[in-house]
Formats: sequence, C-alpha cells, structure tokens
Amino acid sequence: MDIKLDAKQIIEKEFGTSLRGYSKDEVDHFLDQIVKDYENFRLEIERLEKENTRLEKELKERSTKEVHTVPNSPKQPPVSSTNFDILKRLSNLERHVFGDKLNEDV
Repeated sequence: MDIKLDAKQIIEKEFGTSLRGYSKDEVDHFLDQIVKDYENFRLEIERLEKENTRLEKELKERSTKEVHTVPNSPKQPPVSSTNFDILKRLSNLERHVFGDKLNEDV
C-alpha cells in the first residue's frame, strides 16, 4: 500500500489564502475528519495484520498437527460409499430377520 500522507502531515498542512479563498474553518474541520479517518484506517490495518499473523500461525500449527496424525490413522472411505455399505447391510439384516414376510406385505 502506497500511503503518501499521515495524520501529522494533514494536520500541519498550511494553505495559502487569497481574497476569495476557502473558509479556513471549513477546511480545518474537513481536514480534522480526514485525520480521524486516517487514524481509524491505520488502527484497522494494524488489527488486521495482527489477526492475519495469528491465523497464519494457527493454520501452520494445524497443518503440522495433521501431518503428524494422518499417517497413523486408518484411511477413511468416502462418505457416499460408507452410506451405501450401511444401506446394503441394513437390507441384508432385514432379509435375514423378516425373511420373505417383508416382500409379501408390499
């Protein structure tokens, strides 16, 4: 980010005057608002940079933790095949328990 002005430069900026120039009070009031915005932006950028650093650290710790735990854990089948296997087992169990009575009622 290429920031050319900071709050101090805005506050200390002096404008030349002319016969029909701008109202000094209005300019000062407007510049005061700009200074407040700059300070808020600076604080927000600092907060976001800290949060970004924290999140990057957390992500790195989690990925390191997962790398250490994944090789020892058994490989999990995809959810869809697991659901299919469960339905197949349930169907076989129903046939075994109820036999042909299950198909007669239909």
